[in-house]
Amino acid sequence: MSAQRRVGSSGLLVSAVGLGCNNFGRAGTATETLEGTRAVLDAAIDGGVTFLDTADIYGKEPGLSETLMGEALQGRRDRVVLATKFGHESLGMGYDFPAGLGSRRYVRKAVEESLRRLNTSWIDLYQLHTPDPLTPIEETLDALEELVREGKIRYFGHSNFTGWQIAEAELSATGSARFISAQNQFSLLSRAAEREVLPAVNRFGLGFFPFFPLHNGLLTGKFTREGGPGESRIMRTRSHLWQNAPWDALEAYRAFCDARGITMLEATFGWLLAQPGVASVIAGATSPAQIEANARAGEAWSPSAEDLAAIDALFPLPADPAV
Repeated sequence: MSAQRRVGSSGLLVSAVGLGCNNFGRAGTATETLEGTRAVLDAAIDGGVTFLDTADIYGKEPGLSETLMGEALQGRRDRVVLATKFGHESLGMGYDFPAGLGSRRYVRKAVEESLRRLNTSWIDLYQLHTPDPLTPIEETLDALEELVREGKIRYFGHSNFTGWQIAEAELSATGSARFISAQNQFSLLSRAAEREVLPAVNRFGLGFFPFFPLHNGLLTGKFTREGGPGESRIMRTRSHLWQNAPWDALEAYRAFCDARGITMLEATFGWLLAQPGVASVIAGATSPAQIEANARAGEAWSPSAEDLAAIDALFPLPADPAV
């Protein structure tokens, strides 16, 4: 069973290992169908991976991930902490009116659509998917606080904010209308969040959710410089990630893990969960076996200070390109 962690300074508790639901309804995956989605959710709930993170754009058609989850979670909605997102910059969800994606009008429309697809009366964590340059953050905060008062959402967070945007949102907040979480890309192979995002997260008491924490699978141990699973997403559609990976560092990381009797997957979860502010590691999965492996990995290993220093030396933070 995955341990429970508090999200920042809020009262929300989530499983330390979460499930990223962007594969539900994705074409060409085992979770493209309701049956495949249900099988993964069954394994997740049984294994204590109860923090589920989706978005209104996920699926081969926007909203399909939410729709499949809404069907598969019937009868057990109260056993999970359900998070979704709205307002991605690439998609207006077909709403035929001029409004910013963080505007009160858009937020109102988007939440009703997500509630309908998810077949639920509340969303535990509602997240602004990308910053909206058209709408003052105060308006977005006000709209989200209204949804909390009405019981349609419990908490709200943001995704893809920069450090200064996190600070602006906090300093613009009044009363209890505050974001409780941030979600940004972060892994051993993508550490830019350490420059400004994580310091801002920790300064303002937010919970942090890294996305792409396994860097599309490169940090699971399933890949070598000779190749990897042919059915994997990297080998099928993102081979450049494998071809351009820092194999010297990854091979040294494998040796580090071998010397401690742990897998790369276990070491990667252990490193992430040791980072200040991380509330849950939300990794995707397309099979029950992947869920079970992630759940075990999240409990398997806690690094010492010396272990963390050794891993940092293998994957140093790159120089700031702005300097």
